[in-house]
Amino acid sequence: MTNSTTRIQASDLIQFTQAVYESAGVPTKDAYLAADTLVQADLWGHQSHGLLRLAWYYARLRSGAMKSNTNTSLAVDSNAIAVLDGHDGVGQVIAKKALEESIARAKQHSVGIVSVRNSNHFGTCMYFTRMGARNGCISILMSNAGPNMAPWGGRQKKIGTNPWSIAVPGGKHGEVVMDMANSGVARGKIYLAQKRHQPIPNDWAIDINGRPTTDPQAAIEGFILPMAGHKGYVMGVMVDILSGVLSGSSFLDQVHGPYDPVNRSGAGHLAISLNVAAFQPLEEFEKRIEEYIHSLKDVPLAEGHKQVYFPGEMEAQADAENRKLGLLLPEDTLLSLKQVAIESGLEKQLPF
Repeated sequence: MTNSTTRIQASDLIQFTQAVYESAGVPTKDAYLAADTLVQADLWGHQSHGLLRLAWYYARLRSGAMKSNTNTSLAVDSNAIAVLDGHDGVGQVIAKKALEESIARAKQHSVGIVSVRNSNHFGTCMYFTRMGARNGCISILMSNAGPNMAPWGGRQKKIGTNPWSIAVPGGKHGEVVMDMANSGVARGKIYLAQKRHQPIPNDWAIDINGRPTTDPQAAIEGFILPMAGHKGYVMGVMVDILSGVLSGSSFLDQVHGPYDPVNRSGAGHLAISLNVAAFQPLEEFEKRIEEYIHSLKDVPLAEGHKQVYFPGEMEAQADAENRKLGLLLPEDTLLSLKQVAIESGLEKQLPF
């Protein structure tokens, strides 16, 4: 039996995942994008947002909660600002369109702002904000999500982890990128612990009665704790307002996450791109960023640390290593992929 000590090439996993999406009616180009985003998350070391999620997305496609054919339209088209309607299509396809639209508008108007309604979960924000950084822009992307946190002082799920990302051109360093949820931990990491039958730290979540728990199942049934207490709570609220209220999409507990196989998501996003060249020559900016990173790293190391990382560097190093050696996937993820292969009739295309 294949186990988690078997390394698998990313290209083989992309090919299989793309075939799964295509079997559910997703066009080839869109299927490749969706597959690449999942495998890329694993390459970065973010297994909570990687191929573990394929079964969830596949179930939503099969039920019709997420439409296999993504047909976006502009509800508002006004110079630097647009409102993009995703019409319940594939989240990754909608997010890519939103970033492309914001980048194009930034090149024309110095800033491009795209509000997105009626979308779906799209995986890791940084996959898309890096697109802006590679095109001479500073890009910001945020999204609301299905509820798993209670309002500060309350005891009912209302607010999602509501992630956001900022990516900046980094000169010779590639991209400098932040990607974070407003909870203390991404919900996917709790699902990952549940599948692995592992305990979680007691500061990640509370159970249904409001008590700290190390049981991932109790955490899923209970509430994820916000990052930095009330500060994470208010950040989550603001991301929800900017993503859901502003766009005309769903918000708070109206939103359904990727774990829900049958209900339309209603997720909203906000993409903002700033054309660096509108502020100063891009070459000058990148030189200053290189100086910034050099200074950031030019400090004595703390005990137990091998290096100082700039934001996004840890993922870049993991990506390089995993592309060279192949990916090690957890046993539960391998079993999940086998089940998807059976359901889609693609057992012979499994790369392990």
